[in-house]
Amino acid sequence: MKKHVVRPRNAAAVAALLAASVALTACGSDDDKSTAQTADKASGSPAAAVTDPIVASYDGGLYVLDGKTLKLTEDIPLEGFNRVNPAGDDRHVMVSTATGFRVLDAAGRKLTDVEFEGSKPGHVVRHAGRTILFADGTGEVTIFDPKDLGDTKPKAETYKSAAPHHGVAIQLADGNLVTTLGTEEKRVGIAVLDKDRKEITRSEQCPGVHGEATAQGEAVVIGCEDGVLIYKDGAIKKVKSPTAYGRIGNQAGSDESSVVLGDYKKDKDAELERPEQVSLIDTTTGKMRLVDLGTSYTFRSLARGPHGEALVLGTDGKIHVIDPATGKVTRKISVLGSWKEPLDWQQPRPALFVRDHTAYVSDPSGKKLLAIDIESGKQLATTQLPAIPNELSGVVAAH
Repeated sequence: MKKHVVRPRNAAAVAALLAASVALTACGSDDDKSTAQTADKASGSPAAAVTDPIVASYDGGLYVLDGKTLKLTEDIPLEGFNRVNPAGDDRHVMVSTATGFRVLDAAGRKLTDVEFEGSKPGHVVRHAGRTILFADGTGEVTIFDPKDLGDTKPKAETYKSAAPHHGVAIQLADGNLVTTLGTEEKRVGIAVLDKDRKEITRSEQCPGVHGEATAQGEAVVIGCEDGVLIYKDGAIKKVKSPTAYGRIGNQAGSDESSVVLGDYKKDKDAELERPEQVSLIDTTTGKMRLVDLGTSYTFRSLARGPHGEALVLGTDGKIHVIDPATGKVTRKISVLGSWKEPLDWQQPRPALFVRDHTAYVSDPSGKKLLAIDIESGKQLATTQLPAIPNELSGVVAAH
């Protein structure tokens, strides 16, 4: 695993249903957009709020788009390789930069001065009305209420891990904290801390610990190189992979399902494995099922639908819809042409972001962004972007 690799989180859903009968193409030239922005500044009035904003990163900045029409509403310059994640409310997006987690007011079309400073900012998790940040370079966990986000930095609680490492943490509804254990050289498992941050339990049976997802009933799944750990009802359970090396590093959960969707890699020595199986971890039975897709996918390919469907964007250009209870692929939604994952994980590749009944898919080769109705498979909107999109996110309230 490359140093400082951070994988996205899984995306959950809370925005308005898009009209399935409409296929829109974003209109308005760059000149039109520039004229409108100039008028906003000249009048001194605040920029018009964006409806259910979507944010796409590119090399040198961020695009803010209207979530319904996909109209490009703002182009925000920002140097470096920047990552984007929902901040946990209906307005903001967290932007991971070289110096920390910056707050983007996506609805207001502006990058604020609010920053949670931290070396090597990593995972952003939303759960139980709280947003949890993990800074890999310090091992510091930051917890805040996303409702407090604005032009000033919200009050936050912090917890310092025993050693810096590429980790993740999640605070549960009762205030307990599930957080990873490890160092920069070796990651081994998780610890569960109470509200006073005293240890309740731990497991060090999770080599290469990476990523998290939460299922129905607040069951937490943490990925390992040989399976997963499930924390539920005060106890940690290990679920082993069916192969000696079976790495699960990226997961997507849903409150609508007791099953967590995970990736699955089984070639430990591959320079870049292009897996064609995904894992389904049942947090009720403690069993794991592998599903053959017949196509590969990447760490930006996993999501969940509004009814708990498991969604995987394959390199065949289709969204594979999986019934998590049976492991059957029930539908395939054609979105893109076929594509191939680049060797460098920071290089653009198609990304899937799901909010409510809509799947947003980026198309780097065509510099496009598409919105698809999950249930009908119809294209709702598309837009052409000036530069190649990389990461894709948007506003999603913490569940």
